[in-house]
Amino acid sequence: MADINTAASGRNRGNTRRKIHSTRVDMTPMVDLGFLLITFFMLTTTLSHPKTMDLVMPRSDGDAMQLPLSKALTIILGRNNQIAYYEGMGNDPAQPPQVKYTGFASRNGIGDVIRAKRSQVIQTSGKNDLMVLIKADDQANYKNVVDIMDEMLINDVDRYAMVDITPMEAAFLK
Repeated sequence: MADINTAASGRNRGNTRRKIHSTRVDMTPMVDLGFLLITFFMLTTTLSHPKTMDLVMPRSDGDAMQLPLSKALTIILGRNNQIAYYEGMGNDPAQPPQVKYTGFASRNGIGDVIRAKRSQVIQTSGKNDLMVLIKADDQANYKNVVDIMDEMLINDVDRYAMVDITPMEAAFLK
């Protein structure tokens, strides 16, 4: 049991002495109350709920995604900050894509290309249906992948996907 002992100092008045009483405070109820309050607040508080992100998985039947070529933009990342892009998906061998090259510059860079394509899609369809396919070469660095993801966020592109690069597209970077 915890207690506090304090001795009161007495003054001598003449020859009479005062009896010195010690003050004793029992701290046991205070400790009990403290633990009760801690237990109460631990049991009544709400814990933070986990936050999840929706993940869209491909269809299980293996059917390819149907995407109009006018709403697609393919971006290919290569080594030394090299970026190639073309409109559409580039999967039609009869019509090879018209590949253009750019960089991460603030003027005439990939951001301007994304904004121009996005405004073109909004103008034709009336809503933001731009789909960007991002394909990174084996020699592309991680910083470029993060930068292109930042461009998607900055330019309000809601639909984009990281896709494997084909050998034909890898040849565009050489």
